[in-house]
This record gives sequence, structure tokens and C-alpha cells, in this order.
Amino acid sequence: MATQSGFLVISDITGYTLYLSKSELDHAQHILQSLLELLIDHNRPPLAISRTAGDAVISYALAGASIQGQTFVELMEDTYVAFRRAIELFVMNNTCQCNACANVAALDLKFFVHHGEFGIQKLGGHDELVGSDVNLLHRLLKNRVVEATGIRAYTLYSEAAIRALGLDGFAGNLISHRESYEHLGEVALWVQDMHPVWHAKQDEKLITIPPEQAVLVVSTEINLDPHQVWDYLIQPKFQSMITGADRQVIEHRHNGRVVPDSVYVCYHGKQTLRRTILQWRPFEEFISDDLTPLPKTVVPARYQLTPTETGTRLTEIFGKSRGPLRLLADWRFKFVAKQYQAGIDRFRDAVESDWAAHAE
Repeated sequence: MATQSGFLVISDITGYTLYLSKSELDHAQHILQSLLELLIDHNRPPLAISRTAGDAVISYALAGASIQGQTFVELMEDTYVAFRRAIELFVMNNTCQCNACANVAALDLKFFVHHGEFGIQKLGGHDELVGSDVNLLHRLLKNRVVEATGIRAYTLYSEAAIRALGLDGFAGNLISHRESYEHLGEVALWVQDMHPVWHAKQDEKLITIPPEQAVLVVSTEINLDPHQVWDYLIQPKFQSMITGADRQVIEHRHNGRVVPDSVYVCYHGKQTLRRTILQWRPFEEFISDDLTPLPKTVVPARYQLTPTETGTRLTEIFGKSRGPLRLLADWRFKFVAKQYQAGIDRFRDAVESDWAAHAE
């Protein structure tokens, strides 16, 4: 059995035992099965399911095939938002008076994330993970997070996981925490409160580029899932293939992450253009204000990801420009459609090739 390394994750439904004890079993089983299926669906590549264990899903991602740290964090957050939305829909659509349906709002979700070494054994039709780092992950389920912080829905990152994410400053937005375990000693941990993630999604004020405001639309079909395309799309190396930049760098990250007001700085020879993020919706879209080569003239750009039967459609939409030379900027788009289509197709070919190389 070869030793592997990578991320280890447990997605655990909070309040499961109490919920079962106060609910009719038939309805409770149906609700919990739906929630577990949701968690399984959201364990997306490179995460692979090891197995389910009652109220939890255990998964892993091998080093070398892993996505960026920011995308990994966004996957956890996206799963939590989907879980809370499912609970909300259960409550809103409930016409049943049984305890199982009445008590569903008490359920919540937490994640445990570690990075280390482990072995994989084929056992009973699933991948059984073994090793001391796997043992540590399971020990994290028994903790004092709620008592120490009052936070009930959280992601608990080990210090090793924080280092592996590679997000400089990410821990600055988390709560430092420590646990002590027999044979393991004191373990340094970091707690992310997930309730603000859900509230931010609920309060999200969306902006868009109306169809009548679009001056250029190009798209391409990519044989990868939206979260995989997103992971490539936000990397300067691959985004440069779309824009035709020699290189890009990112400025104004927040706690190590790209967020609204972050800036992609694009270098085109001696010319430098800036793309300021206006809206950031992981796995769905981002919208930016792009400085054009024309003085003091900017154009809004939307990068939209739409799931398809075979993968993802990436659509690039440019709206009407703003600034003293806006009419000239909009007129210019009529002559560069092929150039932009070539850029987005170049991106498609590069990401499909890169993912295939990592999957081998």
C-alpha cells in the first residue's frame, strides 16, 4: 500500500443524533438521505469520496491533483451554502406536522480539514483511509469549539491544512483554537465561522450586464465541471491566455483571497492594464471593470460559467464602455471578435490539456 499525501475532509451534519431521537424515523431518514446526497454531490474532483459514516461524508484529495487553496475554501463554502439552502427549502415547503419535518431547522453542518500522509485500502467497496493523520482527522470531531467560541457551524482547519492551502493571510480571518488529545498532544487549529458565509450569500446584491448593453459575446464549451473551470479561470497564468497578456499579477487580495476590489494587473509589452473585480461568485461568474488601451476608458466584462451535459460553457460578455472615448471603444469591439474568440478557445485547450495531465 503506497503512502499518499493530500487533503483529508470530513463533512459532518450537526445535531444528527438529537434530531433522530426526537423525530419519526421514516421521515427523518428521508431528510437525512437527501442531505447526505447533497454532501456527496458537492465533494467534487479532485475531492474523492472515501465513504459515508452515519451523519458524515469522508473524502480526500491527493497532492498534485489538488486545486488552488482559494478554490478549495470556496468549495467548502459553496457546500455549506447549498446545505443551508436545502434546510431553508425543507422549512418553507413543509406541510407535514411530524417532528422530523418540524425539527429539520435545527440541523447544521461543519467541516474538518487536515493535510497529511495516508494510505488507501480497498475495503467493502470503498476507499478506507489509514494512517496517523487520518486518526488525527477523526479525533478532531471531538472538540471544544462550541464551548470556546460559541460557533456551531464551522470549518475546522489544522495548522497543516492552513499551510497546504498556501493562502497568505487567510488565517487572519479565522479564530485560533487548540485541542489536546491523548498520544497526539496539543494540536493547533483554526476555526472559520460558516454562518457569515450563508448570510453574505443571502444579502448578496447582484450586478449584471443586461443583454441590450452587451457589445461583444464569445463563448466556448469546456469538458470540465464549473468548479474546475473556475479554478483555472482565476489563475493569472491561464487568464492571460484569454486576454493576450504577457503576464498578470493580482493586487489587493483580502486575507489571501481574490474578492471584489481585488485587481488583476495585465502586462501587454510596455502597456499595463488593470482589471478591477466588481462581483465574485465562485463557480458561477465574476464581473470586472477593465481599463482599455484608450485613455480613461473602461469596459465591464462578465465571465459566466454555465453547466452543460458534457462540462461547462464559458461565456465572455463585454458591456458598453464608460469614459471620454467610450464610443470608440465600443466601435472597436466590432473588429476584434475573432481575436477574443481565439483567446477563449486557447484557454479551453490549455485547461483541458493541463487537467488531463494531472489526472494521469
